Amino acid sequence: MASPLIGNLEKMLMSGKDNALLRFGLGNAYLGEKQAEEAVAHLQQAVQFDPHYSAAWKLLGKALSLCSRQEEAAAAYRQGIAAAQAKGDKQSEKEMLVFLRRLEKEQSNP
Repeated sequence: MASPLIGNLEKMLMSGKDNALLRFGLGNAYLGEKQAEEAVAHLQQAVQFDPHYSAAWKLLGKALSLCSRQEEAAAAYRQGIAAAQAKGDKQSEKEMLVFLRRLEKEQSNP
């Protein structure tokens, strides 16, 4: 059963209020409920709406990683790092660099 937050956000989506922030909120809420596949779908939409949304790229990388989609997660982190660099978001850039390095390290040591 979906949380009340997810229910409310889904209602907003169904009413036609589709945008990057709403999709980010849904992705974040689904991750909080440990439903990574659902989170991926919404976070992919968020970055489609706004390719410079570094926080959405970061969460997308995390969700993909939780779904064991490591290659896609690494690609999301790389795109997120580029987005963060473009807008001067140093904190997100640093965090995603750490996540990307961990992911690459895990992939090289199976």
